[in-house]
Amino acid sequence: MTDAVRSALQAHESSARYEALKLAFACACVERVRHLLEDERVTCCLDVLVAYIEGRADRGALDQAAAEAAGLASQHQGSRSLDGVGHAAVSASYAVANALAARVDQAADYAAYAAVYGAGGYGAVCDPESFVTESNWQLATLERLANALAVR
Repeated sequence: MTDAVRSALQAHESSARYEALKLAFACACVERVRHLLEDERVTCCLDVLVAYIEGRADRGALDQAAAEAAGLASQHQGSRSLDGVGHAAVSASYAVANALAARVDQAADYAAYAAVYGAGGYGAVCDPESFVTESNWQLATLERLANALAVR
C-alpha cells in the first residue's frame, strides 16, 4: 500500500464506518485478482467476505473463513513453472487471507503484487513503475468506497 493510499485510509479512522471501509477496500483489492485464485476453497472464503460486507453472513462465518483462508494460503504450493502465474496465485491467496482478517495493508499489498506478477512475471515486480496502475486504482477505489459509505 502506498503512502498516499495509507494516508487516505487513515483520514477515515475516526469514522463510525472505518471498519466497514477497511473490509470493503480489502475486498475490492482482492476481487481485482480473484481470477488468479487456483483453489476453489480460497474463492469460497472470498465469497464469505463478500457476503459479510453485503450483510448476508455474520461475524462467526467471517472469522471461520479467515482461519480457513490463512491455512490454505500457507499451504499453497506455488508455481511449478516459470510463467509466474502460480506465484501470483500464492499472493492472491494471501491477499484473501489478509482481507478476511481485516489486515487491509497486507491485503492491498498482496493483491497488487499478484496483479503485477500475473501480468508481467518476475521482471515486472522488480520494477516499481509496474505498480503505478495498481496504486492509482487502489487510491481511486478507496476514495469511491469512502464516499459511498459516507452516504449510507
